[in-house]
Amino acid sequence: MNPLKTKTKEVDKNNIDFEKMYPKAYNKNKTNPYTKTRVILLNGTEYESVWFLHQFARHCNNDEIKRAISIVRNQEQQQQKRIACLKPLNESILETTIAYEQLAIDLTATLAQNDNDKNNKNALNFALLEDFDHLYRFSNLMLLDIKGAKPDFLVGKFTEITPGRPTLAHYRYPMDNIKKPMVAEKSDLFSCLVANIITAAEQQTMNYYMNISQWYKNDLGRKLYAEIGMVEEEHVSQYESLKDPTLSWLSQWVLHEYTEAFLYYSALSEEKDEYIKQIWQEHYEMECAHLKLACKMLEKHEKTSITSLIGNGEFPKLLTLGTNKQYVREVLARTILLTGDRQSYIDIMRLKPNADFFLYQDEMIKNENKIASHQVIQKVIEKFGKDYRYEDSPNPIKELQNRKKDNVNLARKQK
Repeated sequence: MNPLKTKTKEVDKNNIDFEKMYPKAYNKNKTNPYTKTRVILLNGTEYESVWFLHQFARHCNNDEIKRAISIVRNQEQQQQKRIACLKPLNESILETTIAYEQLAIDLTATLAQNDNDKNNKNALNFALLEDFDHLYRFSNLMLLDIKGAKPDFLVGKFTEITPGRPTLAHYRYPMDNIKKPMVAEKSDLFSCLVANIITAAEQQTMNYYMNISQWYKNDLGRKLYAEIGMVEEEHVSQYESLKDPTLSWLSQWVLHEYTEAFLYYSALSEEKDEYIKQIWQEHYEMECAHLKLACKMLEKHEKTSITSLIGNGEFPKLLTLGTNKQYVREVLARTILLTGDRQSYIDIMRLKPNADFFLYQDEMIKNENKIASHQVIQKVIEKFGKDYRYEDSPNPIKELQNRKKDNVNLARKQK
C-alpha cells in the first residue's frame, strides 16, 4: 500500500464534528485485548503528533507552514479525542494500565523481531524486560485493590505475567539512557518507523502514569505509578535518542505523518471489530491527506525530494500485534543482568564498583523495603501466601522462580 496514491479529500474537508468525535466505547469484557492495545497505540501516536506540531510551530517563522500545521494539528486533536473516548467509562485505571503494559511488551517484542537495525534492536530488547516486570507489579497491585481481579483474563492469556528485570534495578544515571542516533537517509525505512512508533508509545505510557499517580485511590498505588513513571521517563529518553536529530522540522513532519498512516493502515488490516475498523479507515485517509500536505511543504520550502525519506512511499511490512511469549522468555534468559552504560549495555557484574549506576541507585533507593514496586509484591505474599502470576511454565530465571519472596538484588547488586 502506498499512502501517497491513496485517494483523499482536501485537508480542509477532513474535520470531525463533535457528535462524531464522541464514539461508542468498546465493551471491556468482550473486546479483544489487541483491539484495546491498538486504541492505546494510536491514541499515543496522535498525542505525539499534536505535541510535535506545537513544538514545530514554536520554532517556525514561515506563516504558510504555520497555517498548514494549525489545520493538521487541529484534526490530529480531533482524532485523538475520538480514539481516547473508545475507552469505556467502566474501565478502571488499573484495567487500562494492564492494557498499556501488554501493548508495551508485545509491541516492543514485535518491533525487535522485525528490525534489522542492531542499535534499535538492542534498545528494544533492553526495555522489553522492564515493561514485562511492570506488568507483573501492576497485576499484583490489582490483586490487592480489586476484588476478583483477573489480570490473565485482561491480557487474554496472550502475554505471561511473571517477573522480568526487577523494577528496583531500572533506576539508572540519566546519561546511561542516551544511545547512538541513526542517520535517517542511510537507515532502512522500517527502522525509522520503529524509532518513531516506540517513542510515541512509551511517551503515551509515561504521560499516563505522570497524570494518574495523583488520582489513584491509595498511597501504595500512587507511589507505584510515580515510581514506574520515572522508568518510563528513562525509556522515552532512550528511544527518542535513537532518532536522527539532524533532520529538519519539515522532514520530521513528513516522517511523523508517514508513521501515522502506516500505523492506521496496519491497524485497519488486522482489526476485527467492524465499528472500530471504520474509524481506522477514516483516520488512515485523513493521515494520507496530512502526509501529502507535509510532503508538499517539504518540497516547496526546502527543495528536498521526499524519496530521501520515504522512498516511493510504499509501506514496508505492516505491524501485527500478537503473542510473543517465547521471544520474551529468550530475551529474559540471555539479558536479565544488563544495565545501561552510556551508549552501550553491559552485564552488571562487569561494572566498576564506582560506576554511575551504583552511585545513582544509592542516591535514589535508601531502603528497598520502602519502595512501592517491592512493597506491592510483599503485601500480596503476606495476604495470599504467594505472588500473583500467569505463567505457562516456571520463570526462565532461577532467581525469579520463588513466589514467596521478591528478589531485590538481581541485576542491581554485584554478588
